[in-house]
Amino acid sequence: MDKQNREDFLNSIATKAGRPRHQLADHPFKPLNNLPEATLSGKTQDQLLQIAKKSSEGVHVNFETTTTVCLADLLNKYVQHKNIRQLILPTTDVWGKFKLADWQKSTGVTTNYWIPQAPRKENIQRAQNADGAIGFADFLLAESGTIAVATTPGQGRAFHFLPTHYLSIIPKSKIVPRSRQAMVAYAEKFSSGELKTSNINLITGPSNSGDIEMVLVVGVHGPLDMTYVVVEDL
Repeated sequence: MDKQNREDFLNSIATKAGRPRHQLADHPFKPLNNLPEATLSGKTQDQLLQIAKKSSEGVHVNFETTTTVCLADLLNKYVQHKNIRQLILPTTDVWGKFKLADWQKSTGVTTNYWIPQAPRKENIQRAQNADGAIGFADFLLAESGTIAVATTPGQGRAFHFLPTHYLSIIPKSKIVPRSRQAMVAYAEKFSSGELKTSNINLITGPSNSGDIEMVLVVGVHGPLDMTYVVVEDL
């Protein structure tokens, strides 16, 4: 039914425009070059890590590296340094993978979760009231310092954009050259049924803006600052 609605809609537009429908079969896409695949190809994970660090710092991200053993201690220091009193965490089963199962149960501050079955407004209110959010990204794009994270029932869209401070945890193995590699991986997950999502967020550091005097202001809306923590032994 959705496909038929789409076809009816596009046919209606073509009729009103007085021209035939553009058909992909008659006009197949032909890329002009292979830059999406070739850019940063052949780089090792260590090289991608260094490129990602430089790119991330260039977009005003605090970039940290650690191991699973030291990760909980780093998060404790982050919470203290940012003076976080209200923390929001995602509901996910990956806490054990990062050796954070015990930490997330006793963060030392008031902790709320993005709850899958809760009303949307309640989750948004939790995120809005939070001084800080600590979540997990799917990929880190080395070229641009961008994290890619799919919306899930346990980590919704507002989770990333409403808290005052935001920290994202990324395994070193999930640093990829650029968006092409991330999208290929997402496409495979969609095809296998492993991933179902309403959207994929591409977040390149905190928001920033310049006024008419061209003075850059970071953290205009959304989190005031962002931190990427790359876990090197994952």
